[in-house]
Amino acid sequence: MGTVAKIWLKRFKRGPMDPVFAAELVPARGLRGNANQGGRRQVTIIDEASFADAGVDPSARRANVMLRGLDLRASRGRILRLGQCRLRILGETRPCERMEEAKPGLREYLRHEWRGGVFAEVLDGGLVSLGDEAAWEV
Repeated sequence: MGTVAKIWLKRFKRGPMDPVFAAELVPARGLRGNANQGGRRQVTIIDEASFADAGVDPSARRANVMLRGLDLRASRGRILRLGQCRLRILGETRPCERMEEAKPGLREYLRHEWRGGVFAEVLDGGLVSLGDEAAWEV
């Protein structure tokens, strides 16, 4: 079991990642107010441990949610609960060239062991807040 450590919203494509205390997850859409809506990458998620040795602020990864204490490796197809919300993990988020802009070598560092995080679709929406429980459904 883990917790929601950080939440970020991106107001526009390639725009800054704004930290927020809470955000609304909308089924089949993603985070209300985020630039990316719908499709397969409705929410992107990273885990805090993957960034402990990265030497860069985790917001540089451009993910929406950072979890503490929950391993995301090999989680494709699993159902993740964030507070009362449910998400289905659809795959691993592959690091793009923007990671090199953040820090040389970051893209290669994130390529291993799912360090780049995962992307998910929202099944059951609601409010997700910092400190909410994060857990896998059995």
